[in-house]
Amino acid sequence: MTAETHKKPGLETLRAAISRLEGHSDRRRKMLPFGVREIDGRLPGGGLALGALHEVAGGGNDALHSAAAGQFCAGIAARTRGKVLWIVTRQDVFAPSLKQVGLSARRTIFVEASSDVDVLACFEEGLRHGGLGAVVAEGARLSMTASRRLQLAAETSGSLGIAIRRWRRQTDAADFGQPTASVTRWRVSVLPSAPLPVPGVGRPRWLLELIRARAGECADFEVEACDGKGRLTLPAALADGSDQEAAGQRRARA
Repeated sequence: MTAETHKKPGLETLRAAISRLEGHSDRRRKMLPFGVREIDGRLPGGGLALGALHEVAGGGNDALHSAAAGQFCAGIAARTRGKVLWIVTRQDVFAPSLKQVGLSARRTIFVEASSDVDVLACFEEGLRHGGLGAVVAEGARLSMTASRRLQLAAETSGSLGIAIRRWRRQTDAADFGQPTASVTRWRVSVLPSAPLPVPGVGRPRWLLELIRARAGECADFEVEACDGKGRLTLPAALADGSDQEAAGQRRARA
């Protein structure tokens, strides 16, 4: 056996250690597809990576956009298996709105934390637990150090982590643009619903912005809000993908 052969295991170990420090995992991640070709095609692996951290924010600082962001996250969590841990600092989660997108109260464990520091502690502990389908946490700030800890915890357990970024002051919103270790970053804005041929309210629509996708492309999508099973759809007029493609080229590769 040559000296080069003896060195190889050590080199591979060093590469694996560097990969872990950079927030990457050697094992192949499982994916949670949206079931919408235009969206899944923009995501490496064809869907949201499980065992990973993702960030979501509303397109504005008002309750309407914030509720849309929460429903988007609930729709994702509804399509996972197992209990969902939902961590908040404000008692303003409207459970019927989560059920509307497929996340029932029987599957959801709500935890109220007294501060963002406590939110992050509960978030990390929930991800490390390993027996949950998803862990969703609402908070204003997320530092690179904290996000790396959450990403590592998610990789270790295989659970899906979603950080909903919410701000009490508009000046705090700038923190959403700071680098983190999250695999994807999304922004959800409310759009007018499609007009109906009879009086009534149509299915809600969102502007879904994929702001960052590690090793993938950024894009914008106009979608119809999650249904009772947590599934998004494209409006009928955009189902051919032509308008979506034009909107999706706005940003450079992450």
